[in-house]
Amino acid sequence: MPPATERLPPQPWLSDPATRRVIAALEAQGGPGSARFVGGCVRNALLDRPVDDIDIATVLTPDETMAALKAAKIKLVPTGVEHGTVTAIAEGRPFEVTTLRRDVETDGRRAVVAFTADWDEDARRRDFRLNALYVDGEGRLYDPTGAGVADALAGRIVFVGDPETRIREDYLRILRFFRFRAWFGRGAPDAAGLAACAALKDGLARLSAERVSKELLKLLAAEDPREAVTEMDQAGVLHAILPEARPLDRFRSLVEIERAHLGEADAELRLAALMPEVLPVAAAIGERLRLSNAQRYRLVEAIIPDFETGPDISAVDVRYLLYHLGQQTFLDRLKLAWADQGGDPTAWLALMRTAQAWVRPDFPLTGHDVAAAVGVKQGIALGVALRAVQGYWVAQDCRPDREALIAWLKAPEQAAMIASVIAQVSKLKG
Repeated sequence: MPPATERLPPQPWLSDPATRRVIAALEAQGGPGSARFVGGCVRNALLDRPVDDIDIATVLTPDETMAALKAAKIKLVPTGVEHGTVTAIAEGRPFEVTTLRRDVETDGRRAVVAFTADWDEDARRRDFRLNALYVDGEGRLYDPTGAGVADALAGRIVFVGDPETRIREDYLRILRFFRFRAWFGRGAPDAAGLAACAALKDGLARLSAERVSKELLKLLAAEDPREAVTEMDQAGVLHAILPEARPLDRFRSLVEIERAHLGEADAELRLAALMPEVLPVAAAIGERLRLSNAQRYRLVEAIIPDFETGPDISAVDVRYLLYHLGQQTFLDRLKLAWADQGGDPTAWLALMRTAQAWVRPDFPLTGHDVAAAVGVKQGIALGVALRAVQGYWVAQDCRPDREALIAWLKAPEQAAMIASVIAQVSKLKG
């Protein structure tokens, strides 16, 4: 590896006592320079972006790494020893420590690796040049490809070496190409990299659904992923992982609304904006991508066509929908409706503020109250009565009090309805 030619500006994470403790432990075992920070923490530091995860590369074998951490009384977790990774936990902060590696065998999903002490070999197996950057404990910067620093500063996402070779090692790198385009890219995409992603897109079918969905949501969480998603669409990559995707107009409008007015990047709602308004299809997408139950529920509820939500909706109807849908679903549908309809942001933002300030009111009656009022015990009839009186209460803007609701339940027409239900239930049981 070429010698370091520059230093990082002072970094709080680099001088943090937990970081110093881990590096000191590794260098006590392997000598000065035997461990270096690598990848995202170095790239983000160069770009003056937040550093969350700190990865360390080392010439030490996993056994030597664990021995070094034990000697320094640093907690360790052997998270991926077969691939050379040990997680060190110092002052409650995790550090992934991985032995330098070279690929022995790859199948597009996982690799068989051999450990090495050659920093250049380790750099050659990494995905993009801006991620193949190393910094030692003194802040000296190493750029083995000779282009990683320049790429990071210019917003270029370029594969290390031959793009098709890198992709065939792990097809997830196709999605990572677009994810890094969304987060760090500027200007036109690297032509060779884009062509390789398009040519090898069918390999994405070999990946686990969990890896695909995790990478897709990371991509969509970028501040402005519109250009990257458009490039994915044009390259056929979006269709490869989301063949049901609708045209991008709604997605683009939602991102613009979020950036211009909301100051957020909601990856799950952006995924919903890419999905057709067909419930079985949306449910199938959630299942295929192995999303969590909460994520699936949110996506399906968000995309249900809602023709009531818009700037002209009354305050009473807003509260009615909030009560029945819940705050999250109402806001999701509101934002998607805004993306579809456009118009003056003032009215949409006022609706959002109303929804965000809404507090779900407590229903004045208990099940015991309803049972006593209509003269039934537990069962289907009580459930029907409860739903009926609650529906009436919500339709009246949640204003009737306990006494008014009991009076409504005892009215002849309600008593007749309950009696009819009881008769039908009794007939079915008989």
